[in-house]
Amino acid sequence: MKMILTIFFIFSLISISHASVVDFCVADYNAPKTPVGYSCKSPENVTVEDFVYHGLNKIGNTSNIYKVSFQPAFDEQFPGVNGLGVSIARLDILQGGVVPLHTHPDASEVLLVTQGNIVAGFVSSNKVAYIKTLHKGDVMVFPQGLLHFQINSGGNTAIAYTSHSSENPGVQILDLALFRNNFPSWIINATTFIDYAEVKRIKALFQGSD
Repeated sequence: MKMILTIFFIFSLISISHASVVDFCVADYNAPKTPVGYSCKSPENVTVEDFVYHGLNKIGNTSNIYKVSFQPAFDEQFPGVNGLGVSIARLDILQGGVVPLHTHPDASEVLLVTQGNIVAGFVSSNKVAYIKTLHKGDVMVFPQGLLHFQINSGGNTAIAYTSHSSENPGVQILDLALFRNNFPSWIINATTFIDYAEVKRIKALFQGSD
């Protein structure tokens, strides 16, 4: 037991020492991306601009079926967040627009509404749906890995900012997972009980195939 405690203490000291030496790991886009993220840019090449992002100051492209623009500042766009376990994004939802059911397998999410009204919610693993209409200044949290959504419930464009507990939270959109691929229609019909003809219709809408 004493030996185990001693080893644990030594590794703790090593961990603390390492953390004090390495302040950050700015993404090096010129180096190959590894399975655990981007390699670190050499400290002498790091500048203040690596820690500043200018891409969220205006609305993005909303010309899509959802009437939504999602502009991420993840590690792929924002080198300074690499390795920090945080990220942010801007969400613009036109009138009648919707962010469909989706999950972030690698992060929890915090949503801050800055304009308009948004109906947002998520479904827990014990089959409970938590749904709320959010107004300017309201904040809602979505636990990691759970299906969640946002809908513009007002008469104007709604704007929100989302923060994630990962620099690369990942995303799987339920609609696209089911219908924008070559997932056989009969399997979707059998596993979801959606009428076969309706599955084919929605697949055509999303350019999916059999």
